[in-house]
This record gives sequence, structure tokens and C-alpha cells, in this order.
Amino acid sequence: MMNSQGRVTRIAGTGSVAETFTGNKALMLEEPLLFERGAVDRCGVDLDDVPVVQDRLGGLARTAPINLPGLSEPETVRHYTRLSRQNYAIDLGIFPLGSCTMKHNPRLNEKMARLPGFADIHPLQPQPTVQGALQLIDTLATWLKLLTGMPEVAMSPKAGAHGELCGMLAIRAALEARGDARSVVLVPESAHGTNPATAAFCGYAVENIPANARGRVDVEALLARLGPDVAAVMITNPNTCGLFEPDMVAICDAVHAAGGFVYCDGANFNAIVGRVRPGDLGIDAMHINLHKTFSTPHGGGGPGSGPVVFSAALAQFAPLPFVRKTKDGFELVEEAQAKASSDHDHSFGRMVAFHGQMGMFVRALAYMMSHGADGLRQVAEDAVLNANYILASLKDVYTAPFAATGPCMHEALFSDDFLEGTGLTTLDLAKAMIDEGFHPMTMYFPLVVHGAMLVEPTETESRASLDQLIGAMRSIAERMLADPDAWRTSPHLAPRRRLDETAAARKPVLRYTPGRDAA
Repeated sequence: MMNSQGRVTRIAGTGSVAETFTGNKALMLEEPLLFERGAVDRCGVDLDDVPVVQDRLGGLARTAPINLPGLSEPETVRHYTRLSRQNYAIDLGIFPLGSCTMKHNPRLNEKMARLPGFADIHPLQPQPTVQGALQLIDTLATWLKLLTGMPEVAMSPKAGAHGELCGMLAIRAALEARGDARSVVLVPESAHGTNPATAAFCGYAVENIPANARGRVDVEALLARLGPDVAAVMITNPNTCGLFEPDMVAICDAVHAAGGFVYCDGANFNAIVGRVRPGDLGIDAMHINLHKTFSTPHGGGGPGSGPVVFSAALAQFAPLPFVRKTKDGFELVEEAQAKASSDHDHSFGRMVAFHGQMGMFVRALAYMMSHGADGLRQVAEDAVLNANYILASLKDVYTAPFAATGPCMHEALFSDDFLEGTGLTTLDLAKAMIDEGFHPMTMYFPLVVHGAMLVEPTETESRASLDQLIGAMRSIAERMLADPDAWRTSPHLAPRRRLDETAAARKPVLRYTPGRDAA
């Protein structure tokens, strides 16, 4: 069977006292598939015979046994409980993924999101029955406008990339409104990978702007490319090298002078919230990942939420609906009402069926209100402090390509140059981190650095947990340099050994087939 027929990922028995009859390693239990644990000739429950009914499937009726394993309830529950113990989660340890902000999510926020008044409402309920929810959306929108220094916000985009699409559609609508057909969007190398994809999805030709030796946008190259065909520049700030773009004001001024707009990828807003207002930099549109900046770890099971803030130049092109306070309460302003409003009569329309991610709105506002304005500033400062602590603690062992240019922002970037001559790679180091009990960092991104290792500790990790991570990374690096051959097959202590990642990606085995291996 799949697990018990000598797959190379299985931990081989040594014949020593460490080998066990069950295959378990202390409390780390070996877990076969349900098909291997159960048997087709057993049944977990007693069922009455199926009554004979008229066959309406014709030739589509199954002719062979389905061969499902029979399992009792305890066997089934224990199977999934054991599997859950082999899953790594933010509640088990630090999750140092760069650009993904996997931070502790306060339980208070989860409790607020599950309040029946928020969790049980339906998007088609009459607006007079959901006044509290609309007020919460309006309050959250006010906080976002205050934090970013932008006059308008669209709350409905579902995630970061969806927010990018929203911002670019508004830019395209603004250009079309003035009869200015432009075809090119400039995207720096240090931008998020979704930026060029979004621009292309909107129908624009994408041109790359190189990074300079300091890991920032090559401003001279960008300014040289500006012209009447450039619709916008999509720039990530802080960028994917974990660095702040110090020339944003000059870049925005130049783009505006050339008739274009500036879209900022605000996925890394958590590094500057309370410290920098993007509106003051001259940015025209920016999405905010509520699910990583304010609450809920990115990739933590979703859903995401990506509201987009707009400058005054783009405010009237924002999508519908939006929440408006009237003398009778709150209302959702739809197309007909917007057409009658002189400041929203050029909206590009509705992006989604309903009005956004209510659960994320509640979590984000709970996070904001529990921290307060000064606390949000402290969050950003702590995130930056933690990243720089890691950078300073490891730069004598790991290659830190931009450490000489000054402090980083919320994430520390290393390359694999220090492994040159060993035959080892960033992948080998990441696999070794699994043996130390850590989820690996982001690997091979950003692309401007060879063998990139991007570490984002977030603001929620303590000095002790950071020291533990640093200690493990130092130890791995030092032992790799001393004895490279010992690390080519890591991990050695995980429930499964290293996969053939190419085969796993190109020839995945996603379906159990009885007797497949035996055949």
C-alpha cells in the first residue's frame, strides 16, 4: 500500500533499539491512509439493506464495488486527530514566512467575529435590519482613510490581488474618462509578483523597471521610461526586499507630470502603519490586506480582504456600492444613487456580488480598537525592530545583500552566497529548519536576490522565540559549512523524508488506487 510499500519518504528502520513494532516514534504516531487502516469487508456501522428502486442512471450505474474501507468512529476520529498533530501552525511556533505576515491572531478578534449579530447576517437582508454591520463598515473605512491619508476607500475587494484589480480598473476608468488611451504599465523588479499579472489582466502591456544595487527602484530608469503611453506605475512599498522606497514622492510627482497614476501594493503596510501615510507620498490607489496587516494570518485559512484607498483624483471612479451615513441611518449606495451624486458619477461599477468580507471587517476593527492609534504605530515599530534584530544577529553568518545600505523594514533578506562551494542550496537549508521544528522561511523570492531567504518575524514574536530561531539558523549554517555532505538529505527527523519535489509537482499521486503499487 501507499505508505507501507517502501516509499522513499518513509523513515527507514535502523534495526536498533530506536526501531519500534508500530513504527511510532514516542508520541509521534505513524499514520497510514484510511484505506490501509480499514478493510473493505468490514463496516463501521450496521445499515439496513438498500431498497430496490427503479434504476434511472442507465449505463452510468457503477458496476464494480466502490471498495471503501470500513472503520469505526473511534478509528476515524483518531486518524484525523493524528494527522492534525503533524500539521504546523502559528499556534505551535514561529512562522517566519517573508511577505506573508503569519502572526498570532488575537482570540478576542475571533470572538468578536463570531458574535451572532455579525456572523449570522445574510447579505440579502434588508438594510434597516443590518444597521450595526453597516456602521461597522463605515467606522472601519474611516480608520483606513485616516491611517492612509486618502479620501476614499472601496471595501468590497476580497483579497490583495483583487484589490490590485480594483485599483487598476479605477485608473483605467479615469484615463478613459479623459479620453486618454494609454497602453503600458511599469512594474519594478522589487514589486510583488501579482502586480504585473494584474496589469496584464487589465489589458496593459507590462514593462519591467530594474532594481538598483541598493535593492530599490532604479529611479533614473523609471523616469527615463515615462511617456504619453504609460498609464501607471505599480510599485510595492515597503518592497519585496524588505526595504522602504525613499524616492516615492519624486516618483509620484514625475508620474503625475507625465499624465499617469501611481498604484501602490500595500501588502506590506503593516511595516509603516502609524508611521507613514501613503496619501502624503502622492499615491493614487493602494490596497490593504486586512487579513495580514490588522488580523488573521495571511494564508491562515481565509478569507482575505483587500480594501482599496483612493486619492482625490480617483475617488469618483471607485467601485460600488459604498456605505453612506444619512439622517435615517446607514445605506449602501448603488449605481442609480451614485449616478445622481456628482462626486461618484464615474464609478467603474460593481466588482463583487455583495459588500466585502464581514468577518474580516470585524476582526480588523477589533484589532485597531484594541491597539488604538498609538498601539498601531507600536505594532509597526515592533515588526521592524524584530526583523532588524534577526538581520543584525545573522548577517555575520548569512549573506545579507542589502544590510550595508541600512536597516530593513519588516522582513530580513538573505541570499545563499555564503553556501557557495558547498554544493548546498537554500532548499537544503530550509529542509534542515524542519528538523529544528520551524516552518521554513520564504525561499527564492524576491527574484532580485540569488537563493533568496526572506524572513518576517512580525510584531508578535518575543525576544525568546526570536533568539531560538536565530540560534537554530546560526547552528544550521555553521554545521553546513563544516560538513556539507550531511545536509543533502534533510529533513532526517520529520515524519517523512525529502520528497522528489519535481516528481511530486509534475506527477502527483492524488488518488488511492488499490493494488497500484503491487501491480
